[in-house]
Amino acid sequence: MRVSVGFSGSGLASVQQQLAKLSGQQAKQAYAEGLNDGGFRTRREWQREMSEQFDRPTSYILKSVYVRKATPARLSVDIEPTYYGGKGVDPQKILQAQEFGGPRRDKRSEAALRRVGILPSGYQTAIPATPFPGSDDGRGNLRGGFLVRLLSYFQAMGEQGYRANMTDRRKARLHKGTKDREGVRFFVAFGRLRSGPTQHLAPGIWAASGTQGGVVRPVLMFVRDAVYDSRIKRERVAERADLEPYIERRIRYRIRKMVGE
Repeated sequence: MRVSVGFSGSGLASVQQQLAKLSGQQAKQAYAEGLNDGGFRTRREWQREMSEQFDRPTSYILKSVYVRKATPARLSVDIEPTYYGGKGVDPQKILQAQEFGGPRRDKRSEAALRRVGILPSGYQTAIPATPFPGSDDGRGNLRGGFLVRLLSYFQAMGEQGYRANMTDRRKARLHKGTKDREGVRFFVAFGRLRSGPTQHLAPGIWAASGTQGGVVRPVLMFVRDAVYDSRIKRERVAERADLEPYIERRIRYRIRKMVGE
């Protein structure tokens, strides 16, 4: 999703006298700077919209809103979530479902769990209402380090990360624990989706700890594929930013500043 703002030159009759004192290139520079002021105002409103509509949005999503600045040669500014590569999911893909509604795309961890036969078809993952101790980031997501350990435990790191998959020796140490850390064993329960000794548990990944593994707690639940309602609107962002009069005021300011008045 993108908000684009161009320059038409209308609404600036009050600064024609100041404009006459500028060269064509200087005038274009003033226009570009005014447009960029509007772009960053829109960015702030976009971030406010996400903060209001989403439950504890991550800084990754909030900071993804990028302003492609106007220049004297290109008198338009674009404001849109931008993907810089790395390990995160493309913000455009995340926000597209939030704008238009529809199914949520699988996370990479979900694709990995599905690939090794742990996550059933038609299901995605969710953190339980009471997160497993030390597992969550406080924003409804698993911490990166904990998620890697979980995927490693279930040999789900894939071909490129196969060496990070947990060996039997490392698993044994994890099960045993240390003086400072309780031992824990992770296991998969499919509940009523499949027969077996874990039918009484909700589908998901669980942890057994304590004496004889007597303390059983949920770690990551398997839930039906999420379908989003439309929640954020670029038109609402633009309306809240009140761009046209704001940009006109900023262009007038930039022109006055350039001519020294």
